[in-house]
Parts: sequence; C-alpha cells; structure tokens
Amino acid sequence: MSVRFIPHAAALESVINQIKSNAVTYSVFALARLFLDKPERYDVRLAAAEGAVLHQLGENGPVAVDPRTLETSAFAAMRDEFYTVEETQSEPLKGNFVNVARDRISGTLLGPTNHHNYQPQLRSLYEQRYSRRMSFQDFQRQIEIVSDPAIVEQWKEQARAVTTYTTKGIEPPVTFNNAAEAERHFRQMHLPVLLRSAPELTISGVVSRRLQDRGLGRLIEDAWSAEIRSPSKMMAELAGALRGAGLNIFRHRRGMLFVSPIRIRTFGHERTGVSVSINSILEKLTETPGLTRKQLAEKLVPEGGDTAAADRVKLSLGSDLRWLISEGYLIEFNDGTLDLPRAKPPGGAGLEAKQAPKSAAVAAESEQANAIAGATETEPTSAAETPTAMTDGMSVGGEDAGGMSIEQSNAPTESPADAEPVSETAEAAALETETPQSTEPQAAPREEEMREGAVPSPS
Repeated sequence: MSVRFIPHAAALESVINQIKSNAVTYSVFALARLFLDKPERYDVRLAAAEGAVLHQLGENGPVAVDPRTLETSAFAAMRDEFYTVEETQSEPLKGNFVNVARDRISGTLLGPTNHHNYQPQLRSLYEQRYSRRMSFQDFQRQIEIVSDPAIVEQWKEQARAVTTYTTKGIEPPVTFNNAAEAERHFRQMHLPVLLRSAPELTISGVVSRRLQDRGLGRLIEDAWSAEIRSPSKMMAELAGALRGAGLNIFRHRRGMLFVSPIRIRTFGHERTGVSVSINSILEKLTETPGLTRKQLAEKLVPEGGDTAAADRVKLSLGSDLRWLISEGYLIEFNDGTLDLPRAKPPGGAGLEAKQAPKSAAVAAESEQANAIAGATETEPTSAAETPTAMTDGMSVGGEDAGGMSIEQSNAPTESPADAEPVSETAEAAALETETPQSTEPQAAPREEEMREGAVPSPS
C-alpha cells in the first residue's frame, strides 16, 4: 500500500494568496514541513495494492483494510448524525445486588455480571477506549468484581440514568431505550449506504490520526515520520500546485527550490546605462550577499554628512530596491535578506539567447520538470532538525477554518549545515536553521510566538 501526503485545499489556497500578496520569496522545503507539521494542514492519499481495495465509512470518514473494523465502530462515530440522544432519570432499581464489575484502568462501573445491561456496557467501553490498545480478551482480564456496598449503591444511582435514541429525518420518529437497539437499527438502515470501497481513497490528516485500523494507522505514522525528515513528495505536490497557481519556482542557494510571485532573472542591462544607486546596490550585494535592507543602507548611505542628503540617498535606495525586487533582478527572502539571482553557467547565455523564441508552454513544462525532479534530490534527514527548520519564525493561524498563515519573518531559508543528504549527487530543497546574523541554530519557537507573526503562512 502506498501513502502520500498532499496539502489540504483550504490551507494551500490561503498560502497561495499570501505569497501573491507581496514580493517575498519562500523556501519550498520550509513550506512542505509547515504543511506536514499539523494534521489540519494535509490530507492523506492511500492506494491499495493491485487487486485489493480499501473501505471507508462515509465520504470523509475513517478508512480500514477490513470492513468489519469500520462496522464495529460505525455507530459510535455516526450516532449524532442520525439520532438525537437524551438522558433521563428512571425509578430507583429494585433487587438485591451484592457486587458489581469495575474496570481497573478507568474505574468505570459496569454493574453485576448477570444484569441485562452488563454485556452491552462492557462491549461499548471496550470499543470507545481500548480497542486500539488491546484485544477484547486482554480487556476482560482488567475487569474486577467489587463487593463494597458503597460502590454497589453508586452503581445503582448511575443505573437510574436512562439514555434514549430518537431517529432524525424519519417520519414518524422512532425512539429506542438503549444503545443496543439503536445500533441494530443503524446497522440495518444506514450502515450499508455509508460503507464504500475503492482502490484509492483520500482522508484528512485529522482522521488519519484516529483510525480504528491499527495496522493502517501505524503505516501512516511511519510514512509521516519519513516524510517530515525528507519531504520530497510533499515538495513535489507543492511545486506543481504553486506553479499551477501562477507562481514561479526556481533554484537558488545550493540548488534549493524557492517560490516567488515574481519571475526571477539576472540583471542583463549594461551597468553604464543605469543609475549610480542601482549600480552600487548590485555591486554591494555581489560582494556581500545576504544583507538585509538595513545593513545595505548602512553600507551605502554616507555617515556624518548632510542629513538632508542622507535622506535623499535613503529615498533613492528604497525606490531602487523596490524596482529591482518587483522586476525580479533582486530576491528578497522571507527572513529579510537580499541576494542576486544565480548567474547562468558559462556558455549558457548564448544558448539562452538562441532559444529565447521558443514557446512559453515548452519553457514552463521544462521548468516544472526540473523543479519537481529537484524536489526529490536532497533534504536534511536528521529528525532533530525538523522543528527548527520547519517552524522558526513561522506564524500559523486560522486552524479552525482549515487554513494557515505565513508572514514575513526571520525564518531560515537554507538547510542545516550538518544535515545528511538523501542523495550524494544533489543539494536541493534544504532549509537553513541559521540566519545571516547568527551561525548558531535557532531554537524552535513556542506556540504563542508562532501565532504572533513570522513567515508567509497558510491561514
């Protein structure tokens, strides 16, 4: 069986809108880990082996290899959708009860073993709390018989509570006095319609975390652990989706993949034909890549001179930076650093000039193939790097609505220096855990810090 993680539609749409709203560039590797960080942000696509099928309860419900696994827990999962549950108090119980059964782990009182409601309660408790952890036989060994009169009286008071189940959407409504009768009705009327089978199914990340099929749950958990260390498949999904939304995927630092709303290109104008300010920006970033706007201003604005002249230089610098970034001649990363696009390899310029007339469709197809291929080349594999590389400076919001948010911040944009590559021949899609101002790895932010704002984030 194959397991593939894909971005949740609402979260992906929110990220795309936020990336398009500014001129900042983001690491595709960082975005992939951001999506994988919480189950609300991704879906899981499951494909059975050839000739086999998977079974699902409802359109968006849990999945299992064996349909009997779904049948066992179907009533508890779908009860509120088909029945109105009410609890009332009945007359005090009559009879001489000398002992009751009790679950050692939870302390739940199940009543005398010869009481008519004992077996349904026993089975219900097992399905709700222990079915994923132990077999029914092991669960039965945890049941003890208690003869304390105070415990017996406590059970008798609890047993006065009568739960009724009234059907929804059926005229006239039918009321059942216990869960066993309601479940029997559910299995006859609703379960056959809810169960469906297919060779490939997609479930939400939240549902994938609470599957009754323990074997399938472990398979998904193992696949997630491998993907969070090296999110090549999620990067490939993101690269295709981001490009399909009109965003630009390109390579930069150490062959990493980045996404920007602007088409990145090298500055091809004659240096003598542009302003002194633009020339100075290009020269300074060629000498010292990775400067922030503030650091660049400190290097280009003269100190100790006329204040008015310095202000004019700053205004001109800001205007020139805005133009260079908006035209794609300069890259501004989400951590605030600036850099020039990677230069073409020797001899590439002439070839590019000859191929310039080729169609935009062919160019886009070639670029997509390169980007997606690169998404599978190299990523850090150390689990210790995951929290920092994934979330440093990232702010996530709007989870209740199924969205995410990425805001400009000090999030890292390259891979950890000590990360082990998946492939020895490639260095792509890595996220650095240090900013240009520091050579020490940043600590993973607290949850409240993440909410306050940082990278472009899904919301």
